[in-house]
Amino acid sequence: MSTPSLHSVSPPRLQDLVVGVVGAGTMGAGIAEVAARAGHRVLLLDVAEGAAAAAIEATAGRLERDVQKDRLDAEEAAAVRGRLEPVADVAALAACGLVVEAVAEDLEVKRDLFAALEEVVADDAVLATNTSSLSVTAVAAPLRLPGRLVGLHFFNPAPRMRLVEVVRGAATSAAVVDDVTDLVRAWGKEPVTCTSTPGFVVNRVARPFYGEAQRMVEEKVADAATIDHVLREVAGFPMGPFELSDLVGQDVNLAVSRSVWEQTFHDPRYAPTVLQQGLVDAGLLGRKTGRGVYSYAPDAPEADGPRAGAVVQPRTMRPTRVRYSEGWAVMEPLLARMAAGGVEVAIVGESDPECTDQIGVLLPSGGRLLETDGSTASSAGRDVVVLDWALDAQQTHAVVVAASPSCSTQTLSEAVGLLQAAGVAVIVVRDTAGLVVARTVAMLVNEAVGVVSRGEAGRADVDTAMTLGTGYPRGPLAWGEQVGPACVVAVLRHLHEAVPTGRYRVAPELRLAAESGSPLDA
Repeated sequence: MSTPSLHSVSPPRLQDLVVGVVGAGTMGAGIAEVAARAGHRVLLLDVAEGAAAAAIEATAGRLERDVQKDRLDAEEAAAVRGRLEPVADVAALAACGLVVEAVAEDLEVKRDLFAALEEVVADDAVLATNTSSLSVTAVAAPLRLPGRLVGLHFFNPAPRMRLVEVVRGAATSAAVVDDVTDLVRAWGKEPVTCTSTPGFVVNRVARPFYGEAQRMVEEKVADAATIDHVLREVAGFPMGPFELSDLVGQDVNLAVSRSVWEQTFHDPRYAPTVLQQGLVDAGLLGRKTGRGVYSYAPDAPEADGPRAGAVVQPRTMRPTRVRYSEGWAVMEPLLARMAAGGVEVAIVGESDPECTDQIGVLLPSGGRLLETDGSTASSAGRDVVVLDWALDAQQTHAVVVAASPSCSTQTLSEAVGLLQAAGVAVIVVRDTAGLVVARTVAMLVNEAVGVVSRGEAGRADVDTAMTLGTGYPRGPLAWGEQVGPACVVAVLRHLHEAVPTGRYRVAPELRLAAESGSPLDA
């Protein structure tokens, strides 16, 4: 009787499928654990002698810790451990109906491995690559049966992270995609399907999160600790971009950026930064070297660590009365919070005798507090303070502002006091197009719209990938809907005016949504 292939087993009999994993590093061992926990016999292979056995023993240690924490009973832990077997060569994988590779991120290495696997596994066995940056189409091209190869991109740590990207190469059969998607779901993971394009979904859409932050430091908008603090505390991301790239490794993060940039023929949206290249050149790779953007030495002061935070403005006297004309969209709920904080907010309309042709909050000094539309404060007037977006203006406990270079001390003080009356801490950054949150969010939305409009992934899959794979507080497409496409486009256009390199060009479908009022479901 032949060993079942992935195509020949139904969900109740998935445990009959023998799974091979090649590569016993952190990712390969994690994938093997996922499959073993799901009931499969798993054969683990690594070219380094003893590496597979060592990885299995490390997995046994994790299983034991789960038993001690009452996450797993002892009998099941023993069963999972018993399903994991080290093997010595590719020939030992002949019985596998699915083989997943997690070897070096090198095209020729992967091609050579799959060529060897084709010589030993059955023709209906499925081959999967865990590549995060290489083309699945290119990996499959030399195979005798390229339709059986699919991308199966897990996220680290594989046993804990729910998301798996199921990636279609140009030759991947629809049946293989469907079967692997069902299998991943049966393993308790959340699959999203996409085509094999540079970076797939997560690594492609996430590039601006890192790139814009690095450029803001280069432009001296704020230091890294301030930008991380703002994107955590104001925008709601679980980690700031510098803290996160220190965690994954500055070299790893740079390699992904460079790969996407090169595969898109040097599209300026993905260009690596001098800042990050300098960190890598200096060996400041993050947590794994003890120092990256931040220090991870045991005796490092908090001010040098990843949670250093931002300098907030001291308490100042609030205005007793301000006038509001129009022009706020994202941050309008703050007006009610100001009123609740003891400020009379006079809403003026066209027929009101106090009405002026100026928009925003009119301060007692004669200056204005505007919500950002992407333009700089200096371009909006001599005495202007601009307010950045927040994830939730009704709940946020901090906001970001920038003042025009000619803004009076009185106007800035009144703006700060007014915002403090709304119950928020105020962080001041250098005047720049898009500020911090709006710039970052607009770029994420724009990138996500591009992925969907090109047919590389569906809208729901993109938002699921970014919330599960990166922990974003809101999927970028849902975020774009909440903010409004017109607001996003305005920010991008002002960024493009400031830096007309093509980096901030607006995705055509996003522009169309802004002009027509249609939803972001291209």
